[in-house]
Amino acid sequence: MKNILIIGCGLIGSSLLRAIFEKKIAKKIFVYEKSKLNILKIKKLKLPCEITNDLKQIIPNLDLIIFCTPLGEYEKIILKINKYLLPKTIITDVGSSKVKSMDLIKKKLKNGIFWTSSHPIAGSEVSGPENGVKNLFLNKWCILIKEKNTNRKHLLILTKFWKKIGSKVAIMDSKRHDTVFSITSHLPHLIAYNLVKTATDFEKQQRYELIKFSAGGLRDFSRIAASNEIMWRDIFFNNQKNISKAIDLFIKNLQAFKKDIQSRNNKSIIKKLTDTKKVRKRIIKLKQDINKPDFGRKN
Repeated sequence: MKNILIIGCGLIGSSLLRAIFEKKIAKKIFVYEKSKLNILKIKKLKLPCEITNDLKQIIPNLDLIIFCTPLGEYEKIILKINKYLLPKTIITDVGSSKVKSMDLIKKKLKNGIFWTSSHPIAGSEVSGPENGVKNLFLNKWCILIKEKNTNRKHLLILTKFWKKIGSKVAIMDSKRHDTVFSITSHLPHLIAYNLVKTATDFEKQQRYELIKFSAGGLRDFSRIAASNEIMWRDIFFNNQKNISKAIDLFIKNLQAFKKDIQSRNNKSIIKKLTDTKKVRKRIIKLKQDINKPDFGRKN
């Protein structure tokens, strides 16, 4: 590829920028970023890119455009770039929810232009270009969305692109994607936000100091709950139906745990606890984590 445009240069965008430069995937990397603070950071970090506002001039010469913004920004940007897009340009994104965003893209993107959606399963609770790392996607899954009208050539090129960055690629449709990640990603984040809220509410009500004793469980949940609030608001709203079903299932299981505790049902609660340990072993076996204290994190 000659020219790539990254729209939004926070954690994911700047990590992509670093990985693309490291792997020499493009001759020139452009960044379109609306945050003045992020622009200052990009310049201070001397990231290997050209910051641009002149979309009219550069878009016709692009090979690949990658949306790295919250889902709520897609419509504004599509309307801004629509008139300059050419069929040859590959367009993708890194969003965590697909059905509603794909519906929006179909409605707003001009005829004859293809969008092949991606979802790299990589990230961190920190945000901003200063936290980007070139190996963020190494050995992580990247989901590519394939629908009936997907451009197969673009899908193949994107598969090669993500593999070159170091990702493992899986392909599924948007409906399956949103169902799977409502459980594996969206629900855990929602639980983390609510657990931290529960702890702070309890602290206020009981006037106990809880946070300073947060080593262990609460500490690890607080890491997840520190994730970008705008991004996660958009994910919750966009995958509303699946997340609501996941919440209902979680509440059902939580009530079953409560019942076992209240009735001191030893057999039932031991089974629940041992079954979840099996899931942890599967995750380690599938190399989705490592078997070290603190989940392999140093701090």
